[in-house]
Amino acid sequence: MEGKSIVISAPSGAGKTSIVRFLTDHEKSLRFSISACTRSKRGNEVDGEDYYFLSENEFKFRIANKEFLEWEQVYSNQFYGTLNSELEKIWNNNNHVIFDVDAIGGINIKKKMHNNCLALFIMPPSLDVLSKRLKSRGTDSKENIITRLDKASQEIALKDEFDHIIVNDNLEIACQETLKLIESFIK
Repeated sequence: MEGKSIVISAPSGAGKTSIVRFLTDHEKSLRFSISACTRSKRGNEVDGEDYYFLSENEFKFRIANKEFLEWEQVYSNQFYGTLNSELEKIWNNNNHVIFDVDAIGGINIKKKMHNNCLALFIMPPSLDVLSKRLKSRGTDSKENIITRLDKASQEIALKDEFDHIIVNDNLEIACQETLKLIESFIK
């Protein structure tokens, strides 16, 4: 069975991971697609649960073997991608896949999956609020936060490529709005 696909995209710090966690807790047919990446682990992240942490060489080897649905170099020497094997595992268990990806990754997935994919963009209330959220996480250096805010502006410019835009100025409301859109799509 090939289930449906849900893309949740947003700039770093906009709340997409929190929303995805809410969705997988409240819609039992959704399974999180664990992305592969070449960045270092943060805090308590676990390989195979949060990401598949790969070396740059291993990532490039998998690109050459066409093992990714989509991939991109998001930051200098940091690759992110969706392994085809992850989708097959989810669909083979009669579930729908939910992606937590950046805007370019979301657009690329939507282009490949067409009408079998609902693409949602989580919008921060403002870049100022986004900056405060990134700083309060305490996981990024000042330089990384500046890089993420620059990338956020580029991603926000792509928001109209998505099926729906959800402004996350209240996490509970954003979660409920997103859940309603998804339940309507997968029914």
